[in-house]
Amino acid sequence: MEGKLYDNADSFAISFDHAWGKVNCEDLSLKIEKVIELISDHPFVVSNKDKAFSIAKFRVFSLKKFQ
Repeated sequence: MEGKLYDNADSFAISFDHAWGKVNCEDLSLKIEKVIELISDHPFVVSNKDKAFSIAKFRVFSLKKFQ
């Protein structure tokens, strides 16, 4: 199953978390945009871009996942 991308929030979160470490940016909002741009071909981003941004913001700001 590794390397497979699915059109769901869990698959998106895994890809987002992995890409987060590849982007160097101090501004968290801008970094979210850059990370989503980096994984813009992910099926969940393609079909649910607004929801992808909401999930990303939740992971970064509410869960404080990367702080």
